[in-house]
Amino acid sequence: MKIAMGCDHAGFETKCAVKKFVMDKGHEVQDFGTNSADAVDYPDFIYPAALAVSEGRADRAILIDGAGYPSAAIANMLYGVSAAVCFDTVCASLARQHSNTNVLCLGGKLIGTLLAAEIARVWLETDFLGGKYAARLEKVRQIEARHLRLPNMTARKVVALQDLKDVFTNRESLILDENTIITPSVLDAIKNLR
Repeated sequence: MKIAMGCDHAGFETKCAVKKFVMDKGHEVQDFGTNSADAVDYPDFIYPAALAVSEGRADRAILIDGAGYPSAAIANMLYGVSAAVCFDTVCASLARQHSNTNVLCLGGKLIGTLLAAEIARVWLETDFLGGKYAARLEKVRQIEARHLRLPNMTARKVVALQDLKDVFTNRESLILDENTIITPSVLDAIKNLR
């Protein structure tokens, strides 16, 4: 497998240990840095590694910062990425079996290098179970698709109750199309007009 890796200064030592382990297991590693324990901003290294998964340039990614959560927050913003923060092998196994995650996030300040390597091993070797979990993930994909906005798409218009009041007060027009999101309060107000 091609594994993207990224870390900040707090995850550097752990990344070095996990990277060696992953390479020793025969995986190809694409290292997005950082390459020292000097203080850096985690988005500068975590985002490119997660993006490699989103764009299909890597099969999976392992991201390491101080706690794991900042990396997961960035990774989960990207289309097609499912990141999990794992602190033990049980979490790593379930993240793959039940959620088919493609990004593993580790907290370099919270777990040692040996445990981090073992978590990575379990996560890399565990298969997705499918079945009822596949049906659940399909619901997640539908939510993801509903809220996806590609860079070349215009923003969706959200119609709120105040917009409806403005239309009636100012005798304005309100143009709706397939990208318009109508809030529940507006739908309730329209029902009450009938």
